[in-house]
Amino acid sequence: MARLLQAPPKCHPSEWDISNKMQCASTESQKSRSERTTAESQRLLDEIEKTTQKTQSDVNKRIEQRREEIKFWKQELDNKLEQLVHETEVLLTFKTRLEKSLESCKEPLVIAQKCLLNRQKRPGIDLVHDEVEQELVKEAEVLQGVIALLGRTLEQTNEQIRLNRSAKYNLELDLKDKFTALMIDNYCASLINNTSDIRYTGLAVKTEGNFVSPEDWLDFSNINLEKADKQRNNSLALRALIDGILSQTANDMRKQHEMVNVAFRNRVKEVKDAKHKLETLLAMVLEETASQEKNIAALKKAIADKEGPVKVAQTCLEARNHRPNMELCYDTVQYRLISEVQEITKNIQRQDTLAQAERELKGLSCRQLSLEAEIQLKENTLYIDEVLCMQMRESVYIKNF
Repeated sequence: MARLLQAPPKCHPSEWDISNKMQCASTESQKSRSERTTAESQRLLDEIEKTTQKTQSDVNKRIEQRREEIKFWKQELDNKLEQLVHETEVLLTFKTRLEKSLESCKEPLVIAQKCLLNRQKRPGIDLVHDEVEQELVKEAEVLQGVIALLGRTLEQTNEQIRLNRSAKYNLELDLKDKFTALMIDNYCASLINNTSDIRYTGLAVKTEGNFVSPEDWLDFSNINLEKADKQRNNSLALRALIDGILSQTANDMRKQHEMVNVAFRNRVKEVKDAKHKLETLLAMVLEETASQEKNIAALKKAIADKEGPVKVAQTCLEARNHRPNMELCYDTVQYRLISEVQEITKNIQRQDTLAQAERELKGLSCRQLSLEAEIQLKENTLYIDEVLCMQMRESVYIKNF
């Protein structure tokens, strides 16, 4: 028990002094280290704060630069889209002009073909391959050529409108994406450190996947602009071509239409002149027929008038042939009666002019029928050309579209 209650060993005063000194030294050392750590931490915090602020400022600056870049390209795309939309609208009006011009060619072609068909009905010698028919055939060929050319140009225009709309679609997609990107960057530019909806997103920091390089981004919009510009220039060139085609085809059709009309007028004049000559000849034939009929009547009357004297002379001769005996004398009376009969008979026989006159009258009658048929033929030709064809052609009006 005595041993349990024994006092602990006592330290020497020097040990106590050393211990205190060591505590002070250790504390001072720890304090110094802590102060250095605190100073280093503050320096690091200041440095991090400055770096963070600088980085945030640089990011904000770059976001602003990116926004301006997107705005620039968006404006470029907007301008090009506006130009392309306007050009497409104008090209659509040119398409309408082409369609109207193409439609307007159908009636003149139908009329030209109807004229050719009507003129096939000219009978006899009037069914001639004249200048009118040549010009009508040429007109039909011109119109068919114009229709084919306008049809090809219309197809080309439809294809150009499709290409314009395709380029417009690409521009609109690009603009839509840039609008979305600009809204996102505007949102990013509006964020600050105490914004309520900021959060940690660990998966946001990545560079792989669908990211493209700035060069590819620029190239994409540049390609869209170049395609749109190319189609716009093609559309402008096509419009100039359409203008030229519409003007030239209208001039060609108008010129050929007038050529046909001139040929018709000349031909109608020729036929009318021929008809007039035939009518003059017919009048002469009718006059000559009347004269010949009078001549035949006179010849017949003259022959009839000689029947009395012949009968008298022959009756006398017959009676004197019954004189008796020596009275049956060949006297001067007998001689003269025989001479009279022979003379009248000879004169009657010389009236073969009557047969000739009758042949001539028959010839004149045939000539009259021939002339009347020819005049009727000319009237029919004039009806076809002047009434059926020329009046039908009056409805044709070729205008520029």
